[in-house]
Amino acid sequence: MRLDDLPESGNIEDRRAEGGGFGGGGGGGFGLPMGGGLGIGTIVVLGLVGWALGIDPSLLLGGAEILGGGNQPRVEQPSRPRPTGAPQDDTGRFVSRVLGSTEVVWKDIFAKSGQSYRAPTLVIYRGTTEARCGGVARSSMGPFYCPNDQKVYLDTSFFDQIASRFGGCDVGSKSCQFAQAYVIAHEIGHHVQQLLGILNKAHQAQQAAGGGAEANRIQVRVELEADCFAGAWAKHENDLLLSQRKPAFIEEGDVDAALRTAAAIGDDTLQRRAQGRVVPDSFTHGTSEQRKRWFDTGFRQGTVASCNTFGATQL
Repeated sequence: MRLDDLPESGNIEDRRAEGGGFGGGGGGGFGLPMGGGLGIGTIVVLGLVGWALGIDPSLLLGGAEILGGGNQPRVEQPSRPRPTGAPQDDTGRFVSRVLGSTEVVWKDIFAKSGQSYRAPTLVIYRGTTEARCGGVARSSMGPFYCPNDQKVYLDTSFFDQIASRFGGCDVGSKSCQFAQAYVIAHEIGHHVQQLLGILNKAHQAQQAAGGGAEANRIQVRVELEADCFAGAWAKHENDLLLSQRKPAFIEEGDVDAALRTAAAIGDDTLQRRAQGRVVPDSFTHGTSEQRKRWFDTGFRQGTVASCNTFGATQL
């Protein structure tokens, strides 16, 4: 993956120097539902999915809260303001360039349909930090997007886990960078969904479904669409550079690494590792094959319409 021609974004809150000492607020990392009733198996499955990629795990558990009878919504206090900018260390600059690329691409895509793209803020941290979703972001939760403050939360140590824990790429290989970029682009995909009103409609549909397997199936469509949006970003960035007669930023092995990462974090693969069996009704992110296919769909077709998982008869 070539980074040289990617623009840097200043929409980054770098909290890594805070040292992960934040321990405030209401209840901890996964925001377990109040009002109870969830079995431990459901909590383990949802916690595991939250630990991989996708939308904020507290929201996944919040959806399960419908099942458990939780009816006391938490009010998250605004986090204290922090400066934004472009970090200057290697990891920070990598994140800044990928985020900057997504800003250019999605601004262009939105503009072509007569819409305005508002870029999110990306928070990088170590250990724990405060968040408007669930009160606390923890490294064990993996990256997530919080619609409440329109921020992406990323403990950059997750990048190492893509290779060492999930096997999404070969440890030390250059293609790991593109797998890491896919992680960021997936979360930005959730922000795109927020701006387009997709997340709100999905949440309403989940509430109407009353939770359970049907609500999970809706969440799967949300996640697969974000995978597709990540693929669309990659295609547009690559095409943009080529149109400017600059070298492509995608290099040999990059897409394969992204597809391997998508496969490594499929619900079926994660559940099989964690509990030795697969429970399809509990899926919230899609199977390995589905995640690979929808990323590839976005990468090949590159349009918002092609990523409409809610209109697809087969996932």
